[in-house]
Amino acid sequence: MSIASQYGISTWRSKALALVFGLIGSVSAAETTIVAFGDSLIHGFGLPQGDGFVPQMQAWLTAQGKDVTVINGGVSGDTTMGGLSRVAWTLTPEVDAMIVTLGGNDFLRGLDPAASKANITGIVETAKAQGVEVLLTGMQAPGNYGPDYKAAFDALYGEVAAANDALLAESYFAGLPSEDPAQLGALMQADGIHPNREGVSLIVEALGPHVLELIARVEG
Repeated sequence: MSIASQYGISTWRSKALALVFGLIGSVSAAETTIVAFGDSLIHGFGLPQGDGFVPQMQAWLTAQGKDVTVINGGVSGDTTMGGLSRVAWTLTPEVDAMIVTLGGNDFLRGLDPAASKANITGIVETAKAQGVEVLLTGMQAPGNYGPDYKAAFDALYGEVAAANDALLAESYFAGLPSEDPAQLGALMQADGIHPNREGVSLIVEALGPHVLELIARVEG
């Protein structure tokens, strides 16, 4: 074989390898990294590994053909203030989007809805400042503290989302068939607060389309 032929083959191989590595780079660049940022509902309290919100959402999105990584940013017992204190270091450079599920521990402690709203606003603003897209999942307060408290708390998620161009899923628990805990025994853990594997599965199915919309924003 002539030197020219060898050179031609070598050049062809170099171009082919460059094309392959270029395609690999494009695929890698297309992957979306999402932080699920929240409290015990995100962390997976009381559930075996693989049964919680994050692994189930990861599996659901993969089944939809999405090249994503969902990171568990849940801390059991966290309040909106706790979330605000850690959001900046949670949003590492590879994070493209964030699902925010916080507030349940605020109303369980009777915290002022105005403070919760300010904290969630701070979380969303921090994310937006770093170019991270946000999906807020709403929480509904019980009626224990009166109708004014409930109205203010329930409304804050939509108000923050609208003011900051964030996506909104009106209720984290929208996938469950009832808001009455007494009707959800088969879908809840013994504490009556945290969903079991089957409950999480229904929650993921309901929130999944919202997360697809979040990914669409990232992909532009």
